[in-house]
Amino acid sequence: MNDARVRFVAVLAVATLVLSGCAAPVADPTPNEWRWPEDPQSDRIGWEAGYWYNESVAVNQSDGLNASEREAFVARTAARVERIRGLEFEESVEVDVMSRAEYRDQSSGDGGAGPGWNDQVWEALLLIGEDRTVEAAFDDLYGDAVLGYYSPSEERIVVVSDAENPVIDRATLSHELMHALQYQRFDIGGVPQTLDGRLAEDGLVEGDARYVEQLYEERCGDEWDCVRRPETNPNRENFDAGVYLTVYAPYSDGPTFVHSLRERGGWTAVNEAYARPPASTEQLVHPEAYPEDRPRTVAVPNRSNGAWSRFDRHPVGNTVGEAPIFVMLYRHGAIPSSALERNAEPYSRYNYSSNASDGWAGDTVVPYRSDDGEFGYVWAIEWETAADAEEFVSAYETALREGLNATRTAPNTYVVADGPYADAFRVTRNGTRVTVVNAPTTDRLDGVHAPGR
Repeated sequence: MNDARVRFVAVLAVATLVLSGCAAPVADPTPNEWRWPEDPQSDRIGWEAGYWYNESVAVNQSDGLNASEREAFVARTAARVERIRGLEFEESVEVDVMSRAEYRDQSSGDGGAGPGWNDQVWEALLLIGEDRTVEAAFDDLYGDAVLGYYSPSEERIVVVSDAENPVIDRATLSHELMHALQYQRFDIGGVPQTLDGRLAEDGLVEGDARYVEQLYEERCGDEWDCVRRPETNPNRENFDAGVYLTVYAPYSDGPTFVHSLRERGGWTAVNEAYARPPASTEQLVHPEAYPEDRPRTVAVPNRSNGAWSRFDRHPVGNTVGEAPIFVMLYRHGAIPSSALERNAEPYSRYNYSSNASDGWAGDTVVPYRSDDGEFGYVWAIEWETAADAEEFVSAYETALREGLNATRTAPNTYVVADGPYADAFRVTRNGTRVTVVNAPTTDRLDGVHAPGR
């Protein structure tokens, strides 16, 4: 993507007739010389671009939204987002339509990441194998299902559709408008460089937007009349459960994280978190760990021989974090399938906590490249206790054996004979640290990372 923080919306091209009208306001929110529902003399929370948050609008989406319908729908939704979140938009948000061909042109490429290093990070998680690249996996995941996004650099919501007048889903519209409000009101800095850091910070950004979206939905019916949501039939042809569950973690556990902050100190506590976003997915999965329990720095000494060289975009390696570790173990049958749904919090769709992934304290994946073009990696993981580390080792070895049909060829050593993860793996534990070394064959494991003294 051209934007580092593109937010995807599900804008659904479904022919449906939608008429929405609100009851008359109950009371004037702020006594003044004007009378509701007349427009106020100055902008205020709950009123945007000529529309109150509970003002009547008529929207017919049977043939899509024309310009005037879209203007009314967007303005009233923005006013409702303000009303829920208690923050005022500083300026209106543009909503444009982009053809799918234009979208594909602008989103092609890997954003400068280059091949190799990121592929090794996802391969270490046993989620994207050697039969495809990370870029290809994400192209497959989104594909034609990506129907819109919010662009911070252009300060607009873009609907991706070949229809001149596409329909818009109210929930995703409120979600994307919340993103616009975030970028207008908070200093959202650069994208963190590690997978865990990105998912963690997205847990606040996406979590806040998803939480507002859900609060919006709770008000529909009893408190507000709302535009009916179009039916959706998502394309699951190229659906990859492991990749999806990883990138969905901020959307699932982020709302519960934000709700936890709001329970502690109201919206003020949520606002203040933007100056100190969560540092790890551990803090999303376990909100009580925020903000004090920060991840440990895990250093990986270079013990490769002359045939192998360490390479990475980041000198310190890439942290994958607790939530992706849960997904890895779940995806390969090392934890029960029921774990995904068990004990999910009210605002979370999935559960990302298990005995085998809880207790994570920090990790680093370091990719290696050989002179003859082969790849390998070293993945070092720190756990809170030796028991936590041992529990992970047991689950990880189960994932190798049961999920990948690996054979144990020597103490701590496994070989996957064929398939996209066909490699050798050495799994060792030293106290609270677990180290996984990967190489094409067992005789090359020491070349990537010789055992420590």
